[in-house]
Amino acid sequence: MKSYLKVTVLFFIFYAAAGCSKNLKVASSHRPDPKSTSVVSAPGHQKKARVSVTGNAEPGRCVGKICPPNRVDARGSKQTRQILEEALEFCRTSQDFWGQGDFENAIASLDQAYNLILITDTNEKPKLIQEKEDIRFMICKRMLEIYSSRYVVATGNHDAIPMVKNRYVEKEIGSFKGVERGFFLRSYKRSGRYRPEILKALKEAGLPKELSWLPLIESGFKVKALSSARALGLWQFIPSTGYKFGLKRTQWVDERMDVTKSTQAAIAYLKELHNMFGDWTTVLAAYNCGEGRVLRVIRNQNVQYLDNFWDLYEKLPCETARYVPRFLAALSIVNDPEKYGFDLNGLDPPRSYEMVTVSKQMLLKDVAKNMSISNKILEDLNPDLRRNVTPHDSYELKVPKGKGAFLVARLDKIPVWTPPKRLYAYHRVRPGETLSRLAARYRTSVRAIAATNHIKRQDHITVGQRLKIPSSGKKPVYAKAKKTAGSWQSGPVSHRVRRGDSLWLLARQYNTNTKEIIRLNSLKNTRLFVGQKLIISRGTEAVQTAVDTKTYRVKRGDTPYKIACSHKMKLERFLRINELTPRSKIYPGQALDVEAR
Repeated sequence: MKSYLKVTVLFFIFYAAAGCSKNLKVASSHRPDPKSTSVVSAPGHQKKARVSVTGNAEPGRCVGKICPPNRVDARGSKQTRQILEEALEFCRTSQDFWGQGDFENAIASLDQAYNLILITDTNEKPKLIQEKEDIRFMICKRMLEIYSSRYVVATGNHDAIPMVKNRYVEKEIGSFKGVERGFFLRSYKRSGRYRPEILKALKEAGLPKELSWLPLIESGFKVKALSSARALGLWQFIPSTGYKFGLKRTQWVDERMDVTKSTQAAIAYLKELHNMFGDWTTVLAAYNCGEGRVLRVIRNQNVQYLDNFWDLYEKLPCETARYVPRFLAALSIVNDPEKYGFDLNGLDPPRSYEMVTVSKQMLLKDVAKNMSISNKILEDLNPDLRRNVTPHDSYELKVPKGKGAFLVARLDKIPVWTPPKRLYAYHRVRPGETLSRLAARYRTSVRAIAATNHIKRQDHITVGQRLKIPSSGKKPVYAKAKKTAGSWQSGPVSHRVRRGDSLWLLARQYNTNTKEIIRLNSLKNTRLFVGQKLIISRGTEAVQTAVDTKTYRVKRGDTPYKIACSHKMKLERFLRINELTPRSKIYPGQALDVEAR
């Protein structure tokens, strides 16, 4: 009877999550927007579909092709991944709009993200199903956060991991003693760098210390480990799950490789799974293959699964089926290495560092040179920097202990790094195009294009021909945004929360954004309390990057997301410079501004 009640509770959790998604869909479909140019489906159509450009149209007229789900199905998992990536980008764009106080566009971006995941067909592939469910959950969570940030105002020990010894665990112990012995020893040695920090975080969160060995079987304690499913970092987060738990991924930074931040994200995920399933063996299985897959297995399982995880184990995917006994095997060895013939000594020394906030782009090798240390040391301390370059906005740079003050004193002497200008662009000739049009579009000359491609007759190019277009040589110009009205007073100020205050209202009052207030005060959520003291940096809008722009003509099949990605722009910036909203539609031949790189 006890087991029956546990499964009943799990069913309620599963269908409650589904109900949240359904309610979100209904709410978004009934939200009127007089400025919107989106296609409205006829009465009786319940499911929205993706809208893309399909043909020529007059300016201002919305022309789109509705892609029914059965046509999307045939495109395969690659197309499904692209659609999920686009949905994820709209979630990021929603956060950008929300941080700037643009409430309507933040909600509209989430609507667009939800419309996209409705048309994806995962073809029963577990990883795709997990990504889709992560994004669906994220949309629900972000919607609540956005509404609470505006309307919610101030008003006045886990169970131990069971050590089981059975034939499955013994088999994995044999693997570690045999063919995987070298992998185990190398991974154990690397654990010395990161495990002390992980242990401290687990202790603060009240989670079992045994979970600190999870990265051994996830990544071998390699911070840059990348799986075939695009899972990255010590804790092997896929992009959607990483973003769901607050790990940022930009052109310059991927926080899945940040040990501190990814550990906090893993703790949040493990806590959520433990609240859902109640026992650690099931939690570990769900961490590997996703809670959705485990819940589906449970739904078809007889009621005794929680009292005997190994009945559930036999019905899980092969990779996941090895995951739990593999983890238990690793624990058995580290707890009693001599019993299994291991000599576990010679751990790598733990990382020792301090953080310095920098706000300009610098090469790590330039920073290391000015600090008289090895470039390798900085790269190892900052693995989340994808190109070994600090981003142009605020970044917490990790430096060796005792070197922080030295770096601060020499920051002005370190040169600013400018991204290299591409020397050439490549273009496939389309019907009706001429060299003069291409020269105007790419801001170069007909003679330069002809000389680069050895074209003798400047009026003779053929459809489908691939041309090499030389750069105009203009470099991007970076400038700080001008101070807006009300930013006469700089620096942080103290604010005592009064009845009726909210993050959104305070951000507008002090000419800043909600993200900055949350960061400065280390807030864990958007809820405020009367009498709470906040530090607010007045008039410190994030520094904008002004770069040269060029004109782009919309082609068939283009969407704002595709255009932004192809020109390495954030979707939010592309929409802003073209005065578009997430619901706006584009048409072939339309002239839009993009960054000239």
